[in-house]
Amino acid sequence: MRSAFAGFRFPPDVIVVAVRLYLRYNLSYRDVEELLLERSVEVDHVAIFRWVQRFTPLLADAARFCRRAPGDRWFTDETYVNVKGVWRYVYRAVDQDGQVIDVLVSAHRDAAAARRFFRRAMATLQVRPTEVITDAAPVYPAVLDELVPSALHHVERHANNRVEADHGQLKQRLRPMRGLPTDQTIIAGHAFMQNLRRGHYELGLDAPRGLRVAAAFTELAAAI
Repeated sequence: MRSAFAGFRFPPDVIVVAVRLYLRYNLSYRDVEELLLERSVEVDHVAIFRWVQRFTPLLADAARFCRRAPGDRWFTDETYVNVKGVWRYVYRAVDQDGQVIDVLVSAHRDAAAARRFFRRAMATLQVRPTEVITDAAPVYPAVLDELVPSALHHVERHANNRVEADHGQLKQRLRPMRGLPTDQTIIAGHAFMQNLRRGHYELGLDAPRGLRVAAAFTELAAAI
């Protein structure tokens, strides 16, 4: 089987470290470029951007077989993000254990986007929630009645604080992103990293706690 790293000038361990640093910490591509240069690895920040775009989906896809089953209570909400002047809605859901169910970047906040989000999440995970907690957005009742009619739908004041607080971590991560616009790949990669750090994957289990993310990326690099 041909490796995903075939044809790249840099060795896989350098590429994977660059991708991991970018997803894990509040760094720009130029920050990662500088950190690598301190380690005698000279690579342009545009190349790092391309690595992140190329390998983030591959690493997340390789990890899906090691992902722990999500809970059945989904706290769902959308947030508004702006990177380089481009405004987008980000639909997100977390379960009762803090696992990010899925994310979807959309130019619109409407029933079509909500429907696409739930369909994508359920198809990817092959699970359906028994309870969905949302804000009072008027599109949710009809969409949930259509897609998961058996699920309880709760709209209560402060009931959705769990996912709203989780939005803050995403926005904090987006602040250093200068010069290159955000997209589905980066925001999905952030969710993947959150889940990995929170222990929702059977990866890096033999490594010390502080090294589990690095160990997980090493395992995943060998799989792609």
